[in-house]
Amino acid sequence: MKQNILRAILVAALSASFLCSQTTGSGTTSTPPTPPTPAEIAANIVARLTTLLDLTSAQQTSATSIFTTEQTALATISTNLQTAQTALQTAVTAASSSGVTAAANQIGSLTTQQVLATATADLAFYAILTSTQQTKYATLQPPGQGGGPGPGGQGGPGGQGGPGGPPPPKQ
Repeated sequence: MKQNILRAILVAALSASFLCSQTTGSGTTSTPPTPPTPAEIAANIVARLTTLLDLTSAQQTSATSIFTTEQTALATISTNLQTAQTALQTAVTAASSSGVTAAANQIGSLTTQQVLATATADLAFYAILTSTQQTKYATLQPPGQGGGPGPGGQGGPGGQGGPGGPPPPKQ
């Protein structure tokens, strides 16, 4: 009987020590991971596209510039979009019709800027591809997914429905 009680206490103590020593997936207990920079995101996109399309070194250099410019613009737009969404929530809770209208207009403008930045990058990237690469690139985007065939759209490499990404949502 005493041995069973001792074993139970020992198991409880060991379990508590294991639970208390758990950390997050990154090995730290409270510091969130640093998000990638626009240049790092662009480098990852170019690496995937190089594998998929056999890009030349000149194409890789051009693509890096194209996608770094795109990701830099998208990072700025994203920050501004978060601010506009906060303003919208504030206007709703303040029952401010004019505030809602202003915030909604700002969100619409920023969304347009996102689409334009992505489409401009896709256009510039598509223009540097050979006809064979263009044909292969077009297959990276399932029809009807939107956002264009490139990495900025949902179906781009690593994106939803694209190579290396999660499957597209069921319709």
